[in-house]
Amino acid sequence: MALTDYVTGIQHVGIPSKDLDVTIAFYKKLGFKVAGLFHNGENRCAFLQLGNYVIETWEGDPVVEKTGAINHCSLNTTDVDKAFEAVKKLDGVTVLDDEIQSIPSFWKHGIRFFNILGPNHEKIEFCEKLAQ
Repeated sequence: MALTDYVTGIQHVGIPSKDLDVTIAFYKKLGFKVAGLFHNGENRCAFLQLGNYVIETWEGDPVVEKTGAINHCSLNTTDVDKAFEAVKKLDGVTVLDDEIQSIPSFWKHGIRFFNILGPNHEKIEFCEKLAQ
């Protein structure tokens, strides 16, 4: 069971937003389209897409407002359970979540994900969009 058996590439980059409407308008000027607009509790979250580049931006979290503002990079996984097990077997990898997380309000059937910490304290998310 190799991790690469369940990861197909980048899914999105996560950038918290001070003002979601301003952020959406800015990226639309650059040619991005709103691929999804969701609620996560009381906060809104938008997925903006230009070609194969997707940005997840949301309200409610602190915003750095300087270089280093990206919150996470997300890898697409076809089986988050198997990817979680494979990552836990890797030496020297810090898994940030004790269990797989979920947000049922994202996309048609929700998402399931977990996060690890990279060597420079970057957060790497492994995310599966649920098909049903």
